[in-house]
Amino acid sequence: MIAAQPRPLSAILSQILVAYTVELDGEFERRMLQTPARGARLSLVIWLNLLRFLADGPVTAGTLAARALTAQAGAAAALGCLERWGVVTLQPGKRAGFGSGRGIRADWPVRLTASGEAAAGIWPGLIPEIDARWSKRFGGDAARLRRSLEAIERQIDLELPQGLPVALLKLPEFGPRRSAAEDGLPLPVLLSRVLLAFALDFERESQTPLSLCANAIRVLSDEPMPATEIAKRTGCSEETAGIGWQHKPYIIVERDPARGRGPFVRLSPAGIRAQHAYDRCTRDVEEKWKKEYRVAAKELRESLTALLQRGELSDGLRPPPGTARAGAPTPALGRADIGPAARRRKRDLVIQTEAFVRDPAAALPHYPLWDMNRGFGP
Repeated sequence: MIAAQPRPLSAILSQILVAYTVELDGEFERRMLQTPARGARLSLVIWLNLLRFLADGPVTAGTLAARALTAQAGAAAALGCLERWGVVTLQPGKRAGFGSGRGIRADWPVRLTASGEAAAGIWPGLIPEIDARWSKRFGGDAARLRRSLEAIERQIDLELPQGLPVALLKLPEFGPRRSAAEDGLPLPVLLSRVLLAFALDFERESQTPLSLCANAIRVLSDEPMPATEIAKRTGCSEETAGIGWQHKPYIIVERDPARGRGPFVRLSPAGIRAQHAYDRCTRDVEEKWKKEYRVAAKELRESLTALLQRGELSDGLRPPPGTARAGAPTPALGRADIGPAARRRKRDLVIQTEAFVRDPAAALPHYPLWDMNRGFGP
């Protein structure tokens, strides 16, 4: 009998990052709901990559993009969402493309609203609090994880953002590292940067982005599968797991009235090649890391694997009462009413959360896909 291959290092890094994010997002939502502010469903990555640069006052959209290490178009798309949700304001008065990234100019000032300021008052203290929870909950395994992440992060020669970018396709390019290594970086920053470094190494070898390979392409085969199964098998949201333009030419969509309604999906020849390349390239990158980072790479895999096997991981994934993941009726971001889309997304969120709690190692995604409809959460 052939032994099963261990899952890629990028997959277990991703699962721990998502587990941390879900726990922190739940506590953030609980605390925001105690204020009159909007934006309770905002996720950690939008703070790490964007909103923290506004905490000390307004900056221009162009400056914000530069500080966030992202292209102007990417920053504008996120700002459009945040504007629509009432978290930031841009140019006074109505503008073309209000609520989207259209028409946002680099010289426009961006400032937090009262809701944005309430959120910015929570994250800085909450992140070290969740870090401390993990240290207490996981003890030596958490200490080993931090030690290995810090050893690798200090050797990464790229200037990387604090949070994993919101990207469905190729990751952006990053320049040489300019900032000095810091002591005591928050755990999600260490996880994000090390995962991003792995993804960048992967995409130097693979023509297909890691975000696609590790999710839809990983769970599909040459046999048709209902498209609705992809979210369940990847642990991603329905929106980010849905088959779209980014999956071409890797999939074939067909219908089979004999087996039920809705589209069925299978891998195309290009998709099968990408699936095989995913296995090969992740192994190659990890072998490269073993040579570059030596003991730290070995300790990283061991500590991540140990955390995934700990029953306490589920404790942090259980949502606080009254939050959306606990099943509380919640309007869509930027809305006051609870419409059909919000009810459907709440149902999907509850199903996803129950799977995470039941079996984190099996259910958590193998690469995070941040969903705009979830405040850029998983």
